[in-house]
Amino acid sequence: MGPDTPGEQLLEDTPAEEWVEDYLSGCVRMTLPLGEDFEGPVSATLVRCEQDPEPEAALPPVLQIHGWTDYFYNLPMAHQWAGRGHRFYALDLRKYGRSLREHQTPGHIEDLTEYDAEINAACAVIAAENPHLPAPVINAHSTGGLVAALWAERHPEATSALVLNSPWLELAGHSPARAAAEGIVTPLTRVNPTAELKVPRPENYWQSLSVEAQGEWELHPRWRPRASFPMTMGWLKAVFAGHRRVRQGLNLDTPVLVLLAEKSIIRTQWNEQFQESDSVLDVELLARRSHKLSRMVTIVRIPRAMHDVFASAEDVRNSAFRETSKWLRGYVG
Repeated sequence: MGPDTPGEQLLEDTPAEEWVEDYLSGCVRMTLPLGEDFEGPVSATLVRCEQDPEPEAALPPVLQIHGWTDYFYNLPMAHQWAGRGHRFYALDLRKYGRSLREHQTPGHIEDLTEYDAEINAACAVIAAENPHLPAPVINAHSTGGLVAALWAERHPEATSALVLNSPWLELAGHSPARAAAEGIVTPLTRVNPTAELKVPRPENYWQSLSVEAQGEWELHPRWRPRASFPMTMGWLKAVFAGHRRVRQGLNLDTPVLVLLAEKSIIRTQWNEQFQESDSVLDVELLARRSHKLSRMVTIVRIPRAMHDVFASAEDVRNSAFRETSKWLRGYVG
């Protein structure tokens, strides 16, 4: 991962409002203090790519938001945005990646609206550094896509557009099964919200991503472990509530681009098809749900894409970015 990587260690908060060198080459990071919750102090981390946007253009900055058991590591994506003319930022949410601390349950939250605090704080920093530019484009992946869409409904003037990369808008399966699962989880959350849901956590997706297996990405072993973080009852209840809100239909006027893989493949054992398919979510269900997000929704299916479209093979992610760039010209320039 390079000489400045934190290895297997978790980071510590840096002084507020101060940029420090990040382990990713050409990036700096800033701690965003968020007060305390029942586990103790909480913070998020904003990362900024120092590459100057080219060509010079009054295009909105971009704020990247990651998904479940994830964090910002994708420098090629950042460079593509900067090459198009956007200042690039990425947010590691509380209890993820650079923001995860030893006293915390990884990824745990009990209400997705709590993420408003770090997204708003990140947008405030971005606005202060780019006072003459439009509101940022939010580029969000998987669970981050769900979080970003719900946030955008509550803050309609805070973003120029949403680019959602395989957003997790619904639990796979039939409606009665989803309703039954929510009915089981909700009362258990009241008893112990940090109790872990006892379900298999296969390593297939990690194998598709990691340079230590079949992928090309260097992943921090604690920020992106081989198996996903254990899912807690409180977190799953929060996600169910977000899915329910999407099913009701969001009242967005914001233009939304949804990037999806062409197909899904769900198996228990790793298969090389995982590197050319979404091995995490049902893309057909995501496509149907996407129409509930806004009155302006564009869905683009990317051949041979993985669950994280922008972490797919280089030619695939380049194709996805070309599609994104074409779409953006129609809405933000």
